[in-house]
Amino acid sequence: MNFAGKIKEFFSFSHSLPEDFFDNLADLLVEGDFGAAPAIKLVERLETIAKKEKIQGAAQLKEQFIQLLTDELLFADPDEQAGYISGSQKEASKDDIKVILLLGVNGVGKTTTAAKLASRYSSMGKKPILAAADTFRAGAINQLKIHGEKLMIRVVAHQQGGDPAAVVYDAVEAALAGSGDMIIADTAGRMHTKTALVEELKKIDRVLENKLGEKTEGGKPCCVKWLVLDATTGSNALAQAEIFHDAVALDGVILTKYDSSARGGIVFSLASQLKLPTVFLCDGERYGNIRLFDKASFAREFAL
Repeated sequence: MNFAGKIKEFFSFSHSLPEDFFDNLADLLVEGDFGAAPAIKLVERLETIAKKEKIQGAAQLKEQFIQLLTDELLFADPDEQAGYISGSQKEASKDDIKVILLLGVNGVGKTTTAAKLASRYSSMGKKPILAAADTFRAGAINQLKIHGEKLMIRVVAHQQGGDPAAVVYDAVEAALAGSGDMIIADTAGRMHTKTALVEELKKIDRVLENKLGEKTEGGKPCCVKWLVLDATTGSNALAQAEIFHDAVALDGVILTKYDSSARGGIVFSLASQLKLPTVFLCDGERYGNIRLFDKASFAREFAL
């Protein structure tokens, strides 16, 4: 039985709560990548509610459990990135060209996610430019070019081994020249050292600041850094997020490969432990298999 099935079964009984109910629930949440400390805290709150309201059966606790899960996600809120998430903006100018930097280790689906975002924003009437800033891998550059041809979206790319910041620079130049109003940059996934990661991102930041200014109109950042994580990797994904967040101050997370094999608890760990919001879920290979993250519906899906 998969994790979702175990949770559903756990809350399906209406008879009296067994003595080890809350301990077993904590164990189950940890199994679902929720994280030990957040799981224990949440279960303690649920137990307090059960005693206060004199709830006897597991089925009667389900709605309270869902609400507590939703509350966990309030630790992180992507509202400051609303323009990036919704795609809303005025006509492109130096002050409001948007830049999305996608980070993450190799194999999590960054390049495909960049294409999905480009397809999504293009369908909303935007003019995204894809920047092949993962110059470490020729395969990533070629893959992004293929996506660009399929989507009829401009791709800015250099040769393998080139300077990622120079790719972003040329993408910004193209946008300022009228070729687009949004840049989606696929960055390198290697993590040899934290120092190398920081220096590479700092250089890209300097390019963006020099070309677009540190802030857009209204005081919003000129770019966001979204970490792409494989939802099936569980606690390892949290470890990746900790390293990247500590290095470059992430703005949010995109979860890929989110299907029946993904336990989902990582979303709550990211929110409660790192204050990182999940902004998109990818649940398939097609360009349209990307959806906005919704706290309430996700908490309900997790519990039901």
